[in-house]
Amino acid sequence: MAEDFHRIRRLPPYVFAEVNAAKAKARATAEDIVDLGMGNPDSPTPPHIVAKMIEAVQDPRTHRYSMSKGIPGLRKALAGYYDRRFGVKLDPETEVVATLGSKEGLANLAQAISSPGDTILVPNPSYPIHQFGFIIAGASVRSIPYTPDDEMLRALDRAVRHSVPKPTAVIVNFPSNPTALLAPLEFYKELVAFCRRHELFILSDLAYAELYFGDLVPPSVLQVPGAKEVTVEFTSMSKTYNMPGWRMGFAAGNPKLIAALARVKSYLDYGAFTPIQVAAAAALNGPQDCVQEMRDLYRDRRDVLVKGLRNAGWDVPSPEGSMFIWAPIPERFRQLGSVEFSKLLLAKAKVAVAPGLGFGEHGDTHVRIAMVENNHRIRQALRGIKAFLQGDNVGPSTVPDAVEVDAA
Repeated sequence: MAEDFHRIRRLPPYVFAEVNAAKAKARATAEDIVDLGMGNPDSPTPPHIVAKMIEAVQDPRTHRYSMSKGIPGLRKALAGYYDRRFGVKLDPETEVVATLGSKEGLANLAQAISSPGDTILVPNPSYPIHQFGFIIAGASVRSIPYTPDDEMLRALDRAVRHSVPKPTAVIVNFPSNPTALLAPLEFYKELVAFCRRHELFILSDLAYAELYFGDLVPPSVLQVPGAKEVTVEFTSMSKTYNMPGWRMGFAAGNPKLIAALARVKSYLDYGAFTPIQVAAAAALNGPQDCVQEMRDLYRDRRDVLVKGLRNAGWDVPSPEGSMFIWAPIPERFRQLGSVEFSKLLLAKAKVAVAPGLGFGEHGDTHVRIAMVENNHRIRQALRGIKAFLQGDNVGPSTVPDAVEVDAA
């Protein structure tokens, strides 16, 4: 019966499911799998944030319905963060909405601003909700290059000239999930100028804004003068403060788009539980040592993982941001594609990774490796990968029927 539903028919099989099914089968037989697949932070939420939530939940007034767009104190806290971090002024009343994580915000904005026949420009590969949020809403998606450079800008120009009707919006995501690429402010200046000239909305996913390791500190599109005329940007508490399960994010920017998102949300939810919002405001307003500690932790894991993979004979890039390594499949396994290679890696090395195909067909030459285990477990994974790569390993493994997972 499900295949009769129009929106369900537009969704392809969820390719991450095959690796998840194999992982579940292995664990059912007590195999020890090092899971570097889902981008699910393993560190605890900082104690002062947890303490604030506990304090707030003791007040019975916080047990009632909350506000769909976010309590005023939380929206003010997000505006304060943008002012400190980016030098961007936001009106908490008209230019900020709290969301149930950035994923929900992106999906609901897609519902608010797109219709069947609209065309949205989305990098390929990119995080699945960037594409499928709009496909579920009935729009069409046109792929563009994922690199923040002239190649992407030329593709935007071709899309504007040759798409009928003209595209409505373009998605950008830097630091990127899955590719880990960062964009300089100069790129955003060119992007904003182009989109203002052609009346395109920019939807920026900045969930990994605080996860960077080099000299380039990730900027916000909203730093560009005039960007607010065409831009909404999504941020998240999940990675910055190790709060993935709290489901707390934000949309900020163009008042018209923010109002559209707020209106849709007003029909769908009453906002996050108020104590969670209070704790999120405390995170944004409070001491930020925990953010630097988080950054140092992932930098250290990156260094261990990259060095170990290279020593094992797997030449991977060292990411300058995000919590991922976007790893090209080793040459002798490339003909397998990312799903079969991921299943083989799971079966032989006892390590789970995310197949690049799940982020778009142009990702099928890569796998995404998440830095979500401690160094002891990472070294265990590296021993398994080294033995696998230096052994005589050919052919995919068999897995049971697929079940759904997430690609966060």
